Parts: sequence; C-alpha cells; structure tokens
Amino acid sequence: MLTIDRAIVDAIIAHARRDHPDEACGIVAGPVGSDKPSRHVPMQNAARSMTFYEFDSMEYLKVWRELDDRDEEAVVIYHSHTATEAYPSRSDASIAGWPDAHYLLVSTRDPAAEEIRSFRIVDGAVTEEPVRVVDATVDPHAVQTYMFGQSPATVDYECSGR
Repeated sequence: MLTIDRAIVDAIIAHARRDHPDEACGIVAGPVGSDKPSRHVPMQNAARSMTFYEFDSMEYLKVWRELDDRDEEAVVIYHSHTATEAYPSRSDASIAGWPDAHYLLVSTRDPAAEEIRSFRIVDGAVTEEPVRVVDATVDPHAVQTYMFGQSPATVDYECSGR
C-alpha cells in the first residue's frame, strides 16, 4: 500500500495538469529504507511527448546525487497519462527500473476528475496496490502552534479542544 500526503498528491496532479498535453514526470523522495514519500521533486519530460516520458539525463544525475547527499531514495516514481486511464503501458512496464518504488500514475484525460493509481512493477509484472491519501496536519487535539517569547506576556499557546 502507498501511503502519501494529500499535499504531495495535489502537487503531483497540479504538475500533471500544468504539463498537459505532454506527460509529466517526477519522483517523491523519502528517507532510505523508510517507504515514506515526503519530498516532491517534479522533473522535466525530456521526450516532451503526449504518450511517453523520459527523465532528462542531466536533471536525473543532479536529482540522484541530491538524494544520495540527503540519504534519500525515490520512494515514488510518477508520471501522467494524457488521454488514457492511469494504468502502466507496456513501455512503462518495460522501463520500470526501481523494483522497490511505487509507480504512481495520474490521468489528465478528464479535467474535472482526479484519477490516481499506484503500482509495483517488478521485471515487467504490474501489480496494482491501494493508495491511502492522508492529511499530514497535526492531530486536532494536539497543540497547533506555540511560540516562546521573552516575557510571559508574549508567550502564545494555542490549543484545540479547550
């Protein structure tokens, strides 16, 4: 199961809509071994195609070096389909080179609908997995904001549920 924050999903969908009619692509990075997508990294589709995506080789090198420096990995590899459902094509399955990654697809064929699906792709075999979209805001019963001031008069504690 892919568990991903609503803000990241919204950013991916916005990227896909912005690049439409070309396919959009990118990754969501997370700490190595965590399987927790936490940082959205939109990339350019070097193919500039409505039916195919390809990471730009120079951008790819830069992003992967940055991942290495930050002890991160590509937890999610995403791209969009502009005229078809969010399901990997044969060419998508054949170029999938990260067996531990979640492959998230977004369809922009209907501008009024959100269509996202996630897959595991290993050796060309495609397996769909559930997507759990969460809101990463703080628990509504926890302290929402706090500030430490120079005097008690400037300390602001804001707690919900009171």
